[in-house]
Amino acid sequence: MTYDYIIIGGGIVGISTAWQLKQRFPEKNILLLEKESVYSRHQTGHNSGVIHAGVYYAPGSLKSKFCKAGVAATMAFCDENDVSYERCGKLLVATNELEVERMHALFERCQENEIDVELVGAKQLKSREPNIVGLGGIFVKDTAIVNFQQVTTKMVDRFIEVGGDARLNHKVVGLSESADDVSVVALHNGKKVTFKGRFLIACTGLMADRTTRMLGIPTNFRIIPFRGEYYQLAAKYNQIVNHLIYPIPDPDLPFLGVHLTRMIDGSVTVGPNAVLGWKREGYGRININIRDVWDMVTFGGFWRVLKSHIKSGLMETKNSLWKPGYLKLVQKYCPQLQVSDLRPYPSGVRAQAVMKDGSLVHDFLFAESPRSLHVCNAPSPAATSAIPIGGYICDKVIARNV
Repeated sequence: MTYDYIIIGGGIVGISTAWQLKQRFPEKNILLLEKESVYSRHQTGHNSGVIHAGVYYAPGSLKSKFCKAGVAATMAFCDENDVSYERCGKLLVATNELEVERMHALFERCQENEIDVELVGAKQLKSREPNIVGLGGIFVKDTAIVNFQQVTTKMVDRFIEVGGDARLNHKVVGLSESADDVSVVALHNGKKVTFKGRFLIACTGLMADRTTRMLGIPTNFRIIPFRGEYYQLAAKYNQIVNHLIYPIPDPDLPFLGVHLTRMIDGSVTVGPNAVLGWKREGYGRININIRDVWDMVTFGGFWRVLKSHIKSGLMETKNSLWKPGYLKLVQKYCPQLQVSDLRPYPSGVRAQAVMKDGSLVHDFLFAESPRSLHVCNAPSPAATSAIPIGGYICDKVIARNV
């Protein structure tokens, strides 16, 4: 048979897109292919589990709009599908005068974005968080924690219930396109199988650039993996904080900084720092893939990124290699923690799209052919914003009128 739509990629963005496309077109035959034995094995399954409120984004931006809509949509989906989540809130803590100044600027941005926040002083901070020290903070009410793999699995169930076709263990190894359809060759149990579809949607995350190259689509970006390294605190510290604890960030690098994150399973993690990854799908401490390294070092944009971010990159690498340096970032606001309290925990990997000129892609990046749409980059936080992002991708597909 020839499918109306084939979606490659069983992370939360691909599954959200497939599910919403099927809701819009119940009569269409839609196929979702995932190479792993479980859904959301990679970026979705290795993130912090935080439903973000979007405090850092420029007012009126697509990121801000999607994040705010995503918080409400994700919580509603969890309520409707019996997925556990906790609306624990987040405290951004200022520990020096510069951070206090930045805190007030960030508070104004939150208000411009119509995010429900509260400015707290040192006494209020101590009352809310007895184990945290600081000069003040911003309390963000609409922040929650969840297991996004559970969200994704439930979304697949809903997709299948309305007639969608979802298949695990199908690794796409070849794509070709004619005037009438797209052929997708996948490896399944050691054998090649071919599927035909009238239109292809690729949501392949860490492999986005390679998927475009399979169809010979000219692009000027490359996926550079950045590892977010975490530690887990010993079980005796599971009650050390009542909320998520974040530092007040440098506005130029808002996503750098080590957090104390309560997880939905009751544990607490510390992290992440951000270091260059030598393997796109590497989540242990030492991970190297020759092809992934070669793809990076032969791309001019990689060297330009290193040059532009050498100072922060060296600092993050130092803290990766030297645990006391990592700990010092946390002790700014939680001084009782010691090196021995930091236990191993799997890393996350961010699929950072980098342009040939060395610029980092922070918003949507698409590549297209007559019968395909490739999501080369989706704006962070993609897990929180997955439902509105999926809707946006559906709109783009429908606008193609193929």
